[in-house]
Amino acid sequence: MNDAHPHPATGHVPVLRLGDVLLVTLQGDLHDSTAQQLQQDLSETISRTGVRGVLIDISGVEIVDSFLGRVLAEIAAQSKLLAARTVVAGMRPAVAITLVELGLTLPGLSTALSTEAGMELLAQQAPLTRPGSPRQESP
Repeated sequence: MNDAHPHPATGHVPVLRLGDVLLVTLQGDLHDSTAQQLQQDLSETISRTGVRGVLIDISGVEIVDSFLGRVLAEIAAQSKLLAARTVVAGMRPAVAITLVELGLTLPGLSTALSTEAGMELLAQQAPLTRPGSPRQESP
């Protein structure tokens, strides 16, 4: 079988690069294998390209559970280790209420009301020091 697409469309979340930010748009449910693939794709892309931000648009997500909360927190933690910041945009009020009820604080994540606001937030933040990058030493 000669298949050009190794991952079925349902098992892959597209990652779009906009300058030095990666944009991920989540729609509906995120399954275990899809979440794992997304985390791997993001880590590899951040490492390969040196982007400084990840913007996750969850405006299409109506219901959040502890699994999705954990995935978002793990993406933020992995991105931070690779010197990129993570912003979640477009959170619906019901999703925010559910996250609070579940006790999920999502450490390491910033939030914005829209993708535009998220892009502005990432543009305002100073870049983190990249691992392995040369330091500026004073003379």
